[in-house]
Amino acid sequence: MTQPITDLAAFLGEARQAVEDLDRMEAEYDQLELEEKQLRRQLDSEKKAVDTSVSQTVKKRREEIHSSYDKQIVKEQERLKKVKSKREKAKNQGMKERIGEETAGLREANRQLALKLKSLFQKERMPLFCRRTWYYALYMPRTLKEISILLAVILLVFAALPWGIHLLIPEEARRSWMLILIYLADIILFGGAYLALGNGTKLRDPETIRQGRKLRDAIGSNQKKIRKIARSIRRDRNEAVYDLDQYDDQIARISQELADLTTKKQEALNTFNTVTQTIISDEIISNSKDKIELLSRDLARTEDRTKELEQKIKELSLQITDRYESYIGKEFLQPDRLAELARLIRTGQAFNLTDAIAVYKDGKL
Repeated sequence: MTQPITDLAAFLGEARQAVEDLDRMEAEYDQLELEEKQLRRQLDSEKKAVDTSVSQTVKKRREEIHSSYDKQIVKEQERLKKVKSKREKAKNQGMKERIGEETAGLREANRQLALKLKSLFQKERMPLFCRRTWYYALYMPRTLKEISILLAVILLVFAALPWGIHLLIPEEARRSWMLILIYLADIILFGGAYLALGNGTKLRDPETIRQGRKLRDAIGSNQKKIRKIARSIRRDRNEAVYDLDQYDDQIARISQELADLTTKKQEALNTFNTVTQTIISDEIISNSKDKIELLSRDLARTEDRTKELEQKIKELSLQITDRYESYIGKEFLQPDRLAELARLIRTGQAFNLTDAIAVYKDGKL
């Protein structure tokens, strides 16, 4: 049950003190909230800095391990590459010498056949060009190469050349009959030259040309045998004849060293990931441990004080509402207004709260 108010001035003084206490606690609460945010921000920043430092340091150390081992691995790979290159050169040189040895008889036979061919044409006073490949391609083709040369010459001289000349004529002056004339001129000119050269050589001494054909065929046959022998030697998987053991030993040794380096690198990384990384992390965290603990304690104390003050503000707010607001009204629950109401009552200008409020309002009008 609400007790009657016997001393209005004291009642208003109590209300004023309660309102001032509430304002002070709310101001302190706002300041504590600000401090709490700052402390939390500092603590989060410090923890983030520690996490960043741990992450960057671990990453850097891991990259250093990779880099150190990779440099050694690259060096060994270069050594291996050089030895393999030397081995390949030695093998190629060995095959070259082997080919030379196994084809020496055929190459000597071809040299003798070439001398015989040259002597034959000199003896019969035939032009030396008659023993050339292009001559036999034009007048006595037999091999695929000679037939290809003959077809190419025919296409060039009797197709491409006349058509090209026709295209060189300005378009406005070009006529179809001109192409016919060009073809006729081409046939007469080059066909006549072809017949003249044939009559002057092949028909003049066909026996010498046939003898040359036989000698060239013999040379060609030996060349095929030489290529077959060379191809067989290159395909031969038996490398024992080339004395490559010294290179194979070096390759095996370097390959083993490379394998050992790769294993050591993996072991170093495993040790780093399972042991060293934890040590580095603990050291960095330890360096900031005191500061983080201090910030954590300060934050905890501030949070406790904020919660405590929040409860007091709640209780005092309810007390002011229950005890004073119902009598005085919310609009007058301000220190200066409460002080003025108390003065009006003490000076006798008002006899109760209603009079004091009315006088205050009249004075403000």
